Amino acid sequence: MNLYEAIKALAGGGVEFVIVGGQALRSHGSAYLTEDLDICYSREPLNLRRIATVLAPYNPRPRNFPDELPFVWDWTTLLNGTNFTFRTSLGDVDLLGEVAGVGSYPEVFAESIMVDVEGFALRILSIEGLIRAKETAGRVKDQLGLQELYALKEAQQDKE
Repeated sequence: MNLYEAIKALAGGGVEFVIVGGQALRSHGSAYLTEDLDICYSREPLNLRRIATVLAPYNPRPRNFPDELPFVWDWTTLLNGTNFTFRTSLGDVDLLGEVAGVGSYPEVFAESIMVDVEGFALRILSIEGLIRAKETAGRVKDQLGLQELYALKEAQQDKE
C-alpha cells in the first residue's frame, strides 16, 4: 500500500482536494495509523475528469464489490454519486463529496490549512474541522483519534 503515491498522483494531476481522514490526523502530529486515504474533492466536472484520469492506472474499483461484476471507471461514475470507497493498486482511497459536520468541498476547503508533503503543497482539514467531523460521525473507531485531536488542539492553543 502506498498512499503517498496516491497523494502525489492526485496533486500532480491538478486535482482539487483536501485530505480529511487519518492522513490529515497524522499531518497534524497524531500517532493515529490509517490504511486508507480519505479526501474531500471538488465536484466540478473538470475536477471529476482529472480524478478519473489520475486514478485510472491504479484500477479503482468499489470496495466490497464482487470482482465478477462489471464496473465502469470514468468521470460520469463520479458525477452520479457523492461519496465513494475504492480499492486501488495503491491502497484504499475514499472520495468524499461531503464531510459530515463540515460540509461539501467549499466548506471543507475553507476549513483547511496548507502543508508540504514531499514537495507538494497540499490542503488538510484543520484540527477543529477534524474534531467536528469525527464528533458528528460518532463512530467508536474515532474515539482514540478524537482524544488525540483534543490534545493537539490544546497544545496548539498553548503555543499561541
